[in-house]
Amino acid sequence: MRELVVDTETTGLDPAQGHRVVEVACVELMNHIPTGRAFQTYLNPCRDMPPEAFDIHGLSAEFLADKPEFGAIAGQLLEFISDDPLIMHNAEFDLKFINAELALVGRPALPFMRVVDTVGMARRRFPGAPASLDALCKRFSIDNTQREKHGALLDAALLAQVYIELIGGRQPGLELAASNAAASSQAAIAGSLARRQARQLRPPHAPTAQEAAAHEAFVAGLADAIWRK
Repeated sequence: MRELVVDTETTGLDPAQGHRVVEVACVELMNHIPTGRAFQTYLNPCRDMPPEAFDIHGLSAEFLADKPEFGAIAGQLLEFISDDPLIMHNAEFDLKFINAELALVGRPALPFMRVVDTVGMARRRFPGAPASLDALCKRFSIDNTQREKHGALLDAALLAQVYIELIGGRQPGLELAASNAAASSQAAIAGSLARRQARQLRPPHAPTAQEAAAHEAFVAGLADAIWRK
């Protein structure tokens, strides 16, 4: 099963107010394991960078000035994500921005039904507990020390690890227990076979002469006895 962990960085909180995506990244999972394949690009928002947004991700208007506009990479992005499920943290935010960018270049929106929201997963699993990416990294002992600023690619990679833990994790302890159980079972079978091979054969138990004579007399009194056929 192929899934894409997706994250964005933006100039603000609402595309309806003219805010734009400035970075988008996708990390590929195959059967819940990162494959090492990813898609990432910075984007020219064609507008200024508000100070509060710059404080979050550190991407300046000057840095983004020579980067492609969203329309130039929309085809590559859609080809990479294909029709596979999308994993997002606070999916309503990221999908709203991606769909706003797609609308600007005449592309159809991505349906929310194909998205898995890890914030919702975390709140259902840990009611009342913080559900931020940093809080979940701390809960699952995931190293996020490189996350001095938000970055779509780094955050998607961290979210991939969080998502794997939220769905149950790799649980090496259970794998070891299963391995030990299998080894114990094999040892038990081998021991049982050894005991069977070591057991002495039962001694002969043929009928005595008196028992044979009594049986012969019994058979002689039967009509059409099977022992005579």
